Amino acid sequence: MLKGMESGEALVVLTTDPLAGLDIPAFLAEDGHKLVSVERTAWGHRFHVERGEGGQRS
Repeated sequence: MLKGMESGEALVVLTTDPLAGLDIPAFLAEDGHKLVSVERTAWGHRFHVERGEGGQRS
């Protein structure tokens, strides 16, 4: 999803995977994207992400 976005564009990612709280921030950091915020929800997590300059894989 991030691959088709312009640098600086925002994305909200909703997850139910309990390990997403570790995996998503690591993936974003590795690819140069910004984790704006993360919220725990009743069903998982909500990540607010900003596309970075990198992101060749995403």
